[in-house]
Amino acid sequence: MKPPAATSEFNYGTYLRIEELLSLQVPRSEPAEHDEMLFIVIHQSYELWFKLLMHELDKVARDFTAGDLFGALHSLKRSRMVMKTLVGQVDILETMTPMSFRSFRDFLENASGFQSVQFREFEFLLGYKRPAMMKYHSPESPGYDRLEKRLRTPSLVSHFYDFLETRGATLPEAVRAKEATEPDGPNEDVQREILRLYREDPEAAMLFELMTDFDEGLQEWRYRHVKLVERTIGNKTGTGGSLGVEFLKTSLFKPAFHDLWAIRHEL
Repeated sequence: MKPPAATSEFNYGTYLRIEELLSLQVPRSEPAEHDEMLFIVIHQSYELWFKLLMHELDKVARDFTAGDLFGALHSLKRSRMVMKTLVGQVDILETMTPMSFRSFRDFLENASGFQSVQFREFEFLLGYKRPAMMKYHSPESPGYDRLEKRLRTPSLVSHFYDFLETRGATLPEAVRAKEATEPDGPNEDVQREILRLYREDPEAAMLFELMTDFDEGLQEWRYRHVKLVERTIGNKTGTGGSLGVEFLKTSLFKPAFHDLWAIRHEL
């Protein structure tokens, strides 16, 4: 497909819609508190990274089902680097003191990161399916239909099972017949097949290690996010009445790829 003919009106700014992008950071505090701009920019950046992560992991899912190991490796490497970037952004946000946050917190009213549809989509994509979380999103809210579709779509782990079968693994019917809305979990039969592939298939072993790297990055980000919230608001209820630190702690150290972690002692 040929690119369109060049025009003098089309340039870097118009391609990336820079002026539109820069108009989206609108503090609510009056007069604007200095650190509210930081808060907005970081969280808008997170949403863009979540969009890219799902773009990449949807491709990994297709690569898994097609048995395309090197395609999956490429996108997983990129996704791992995005997770590292998300962790690095916590360092920037931690330059904001609790008192600075308190200066504009009331202006957030009911707004809360807990309401991020994209992050919930990201969790569902990775197999952390919790249908009960849908009640925190209004059916009329933007993205609700997309989130519901994610809930009912097979997770990345389901596609990973496809990949294992392309490498000769025999998987139990139970994991293949699982309802898409159910959370993924460990399975000893799957673990035995992964162990065998670790020993017999060096290319597959390379993929398993990269998946573990990505999963470790996700868990590191969750931990850093919890500690950020804890150091900023302590045990207070989150903005908009969200469930706060104690609820966030329930997701700590919950891997996406359970079976890869369950076998570490046998490698």
